[in-house]
Amino acid sequence: MLDRRIPMTTPDVTDLPKLRAAAGQACNLLKVLSNPDRLLLLCQMTQGEFSVGQLEAMTGIRQPTLSQQLTVLREEKLVDTRREGKQIFYSIVSSEAMSVLRVLYRIYCP
Repeated sequence: MLDRRIPMTTPDVTDLPKLRAAAGQACNLLKVLSNPDRLLLLCQMTQGEFSVGQLEAMTGIRQPTLSQQLTVLREEKLVDTRREGKQIFYSIVSSEAMSVLRVLYRIYCP
């Protein structure tokens, strides 16, 4: 039988505000990841830094959708940018997002 319990310490119910804050952060991350285009972009970026043109070619996401989704990822501080001449390069900077992406990869991309 599959053990579905998540190993963790028993939460201190007196620290409910801290638990609520953590739940809010988790919900926000999951909300950002729930968009298929954003998830696809982040999955590509797990392999390194890519220019906007490279991301467009790799994912098939066209402008302006690509720019819109990259803006959301940047505003949510999941990715960072680096400019080289006229090109902008994107890379993942959120360790939390990277951890969730690793789990999703193990489940859905065997």
